[in-house]
Amino acid sequence: MRDVHEELRARLRESAGAHEPDRARILARIERGMAAPEERRSRKATRPPLWAWVRVVSATAGVAGVLAVGGYAVASAVKGEEKPADQTVAVSPTPVESPAATSRAPVQPDPDPSPTRGGSKEEPRSTPSSPPSATAKAPAPELSTSAGEEDGPLWSDGSVDPHSNDFWAQSNLTLKTSEELTALTVQLRIAQTGGVTSAGAWRSLPEQDFDLTVAEDDGFLVYTWVLKDGRTVPEGEFVFAGQYNHERGGRDAGDDSYAMAATAENAAGEDLAVAGDFEGQDDNDSTDAGDS
Repeated sequence: MRDVHEELRARLRESAGAHEPDRARILARIERGMAAPEERRSRKATRPPLWAWVRVVSATAGVAGVLAVGGYAVASAVKGEEKPADQTVAVSPTPVESPAATSRAPVQPDPDPSPTRGGSKEEPRSTPSSPPSATAKAPAPELSTSAGEEDGPLWSDGSVDPHSNDFWAQSNLTLKTSEELTALTVQLRIAQTGGVTSAGAWRSLPEQDFDLTVAEDDGFLVYTWVLKDGRTVPEGEFVFAGQYNHERGGRDAGDDSYAMAATAENAAGEDLAVAGDFEGQDDNDSTDAGDS
């Protein structure tokens, strides 16, 4: 194998030594190479200018297209990365009910269910009293009913309110005094004719000046107003009213009665008393017959 390589090298050396370069051919190739750039420059100069403008416009359009695509891509990337700002909603704190608010007594409803209440009656009225939560068990002190409707400076009257109906009624007691009273007790007795239960009471004098009791006593529903110590009743006309439910139908008030006891300031501490009753159905029938 070694002899083959040495023989090849020897032949190559002999060929290289025997080679003579063609000088003329080499110079001709050099001249042709130098003349080639001049020909290319002349060809470029002879090209029509339209092609140059086309190339410029094409290049500009290409650059603009690349910029537009790049800008859209950047905007999309930025928009995709943006996150909406967190929104917060203000919520009012839950009010805490104070112990003072929860300890208040509930507002009592208006005890007068009469549809014409609120200015329909001619006599002055104050805020109605709330009906008692339970009827008192102790019997009420009974006043004398033997007195007349007038006594000195006092005048009285009892009547069933004309706005009473088949299920509900109101008995009105009217008191007139020409002198100031330093003591006063008013009592209304409603006979138990069936289903009679208290539905409230009111008076035209200040409520805080009186103590009210409602009791059942020997077949009667009894309302008693007592003037508090240190309070007085001025001269004038006043109303005390008791309201009650009853069985359906017209109710006979013939067994109902009232009584009042008072002390006048200018009567040297003399005790005064008035009393009366209410017209019953028989009385109304006879009155109607006499009118006819």
